[in-house]
Amino acid sequence: MPGEALLFLFGTIMAAALLFMMVFFTIMFSDLECDYINPIDLCNKLNQFVLPEMLAHAFLGFAFFINGSWIAFAINAPLVAFNVQKISNNRHMYDATEIFRTLGQHKKECFIKLGFYLICFFYYLYRYDKLHKAII
Repeated sequence: MPGEALLFLFGTIMAAALLFMMVFFTIMFSDLECDYINPIDLCNKLNQFVLPEMLAHAFLGFAFFINGSWIAFAINAPLVAFNVQKISNNRHMYDATEIFRTLGQHKKECFIKLGFYLICFFYYLYRYDKLHKAII
């Protein structure tokens, strides 16, 4: 039981980190729209965070799978599958020559991930609190 509580505490921390990363992505896309940053700089800054974000989320989903937290795994599985599909189709990195054409799509994806990580943050926090109180 303490292991599951620690897993949800770790999930809460990871969701918070991923949430802040999506806020950073949103701010960078807004800066591109307002012409505060050029497309090359934007892509160079964001591309260094794309794979770590996807790998962190996949690791979190894998940890829930290994632990047997099936609801948390089921919540995370669609986004993990979407990220795997993006990587397998080689569409995971931002391209400076195509960024203006696909900016709306990238912003929409970013806002969806932002909402997803926000919901996950509160779900993991709730589960941690529930498990922590059961231990004490």
